[in-house]
Amino acid sequence: MSIAVKDDPIDLFLEWFDEAKQTDLKEPTAMTLATIDEQGMPDARMVLLKGVDSRGFVFYTNLSSAKGQQLTANPHAALCFYWMPLGRQVRVRGSAALVSDEEADTYFASRDRKSRLGAWASKQSQPLTRRLDLERRVASYAAKFGWGSIPRPSFWSGYRVMPVSIEFWQERAFRLHERLRYQRDLEGAWTSKWLFP
Repeated sequence: MSIAVKDDPIDLFLEWFDEAKQTDLKEPTAMTLATIDEQGMPDARMVLLKGVDSRGFVFYTNLSSAKGQQLTANPHAALCFYWMPLGRQVRVRGSAALVSDEEADTYFASRDRKSRLGAWASKQSQPLTRRLDLERRVASYAAKFGWGSIPRPSFWSGYRVMPVSIEFWQERAFRLHERLRYQRDLEGAWTSKWLFP
């Protein structure tokens, strides 16, 4: 087995993530976020990883979006990273909770001004009749805020997915891939085991 087993899977994730950032991938932070809707149907979409540490994996969104509503009703999620140039995949499962207001404010302030205006203007996941309607909303908020600061909207924040399991997959020849799963126990300690591919 060539995946380097570590005591903490976050350390292994960070090592792999750093290597992914050295490839020609346009967006190595891209990850699939899977949630469950009110009918129990799975829903998946791509989001961007904006932070990772021992507490978990962070992304940001409009809380009124489909994912925001689904996580409010059922605060469990799965993430999947796939870094094709490296033949690597990482799967994460866990519970999701809002980041602190301070964290959300800090990240929002770091965003490009147009992205901050877009956060105000977009009624994410709601029907849009014409693209022009969105552009008018952006222009309206640009006029409202002028050249002043743009505060974070109350309906926009981040979620932290706090992992209970993290699985690392390394592509190998003849489909004899390597799979290493970490599981967190009730005390928060991690154990690992190899899985058949």
